[in-house]
Amino acid sequence: METNSPSREWFTSPFSYKLYVNTTGNQAEIFVNQLIQYLHPVAASLVLDSACGQGLISRRLASLGFQVTGVDLSAFNIDQASEAGTDNPEFYLHDIRLPFWGNYFQLALNLSDNFGYYRTRREHDSAMRTIASSLRPGGLFVIDYPNTHYMESKPAEQELKQVGVTHYRIQNGQNSTHFLQTITVTDPSLKEPLVFSLQRAKLSLGDFTDMLSFQKMQIQEVFGDYNLGDYNLHEMPRLIIIAKK
Repeated sequence: METNSPSREWFTSPFSYKLYVNTTGNQAEIFVNQLIQYLHPVAASLVLDSACGQGLISRRLASLGFQVTGVDLSAFNIDQASEAGTDNPEFYLHDIRLPFWGNYFQLALNLSDNFGYYRTRREHDSAMRTIASSLRPGGLFVIDYPNTHYMESKPAEQELKQVGVTHYRIQNGQNSTHFLQTITVTDPSLKEPLVFSLQRAKLSLGDFTDMLSFQKMQIQEVFGDYNLGDYNLHEMPRLIIIAKK
């Protein structure tokens, strides 16, 4: 994301994580539990939680006995995640498009539903390169993404959500290459509503196959929902990919 891009402004805003954790937080923890049961990582495995937000998934993974490192591009999120002051998980302010530790982790996750917002394919490839490079040979990478073909068939709609005293109006749309969102936030702490306009690339299974292959990673499994049901091009809402280095 560019330094002052709308996507970066949204994902570094405290209102972004507030919405995420209060609408999908429980679901995310349940999904992580199922994923770990399926993958059976070695005890005390080194795990990278990319785009970790304020550490919800990182803390859950640590509680399951793994050594977890969370990275996020939001200083606010990292400050909040680090408040507990524990050694596990540990958190770093980092843009995943830039190099990070090499050949270190046994498992890397991107589960926070915020991949796909970069302006160019090159930036998406850079993020994939960082994650692939961070893994040891034989390491696994799991990414959760909306199923583009399923989403394309859904009519544009407006969502209204309230988290505490904060109100969110989310208008959804799409064009030929991107899913579009306009998020309007109203809160007593704001003099006027905040408006964020986001564009998310319509990435398909083929796109991910190409990006991962370019980084010498091979797809092992593809699932279509958080219960790890079979992927179906038009009938399942998610594209959950497990790839191996």
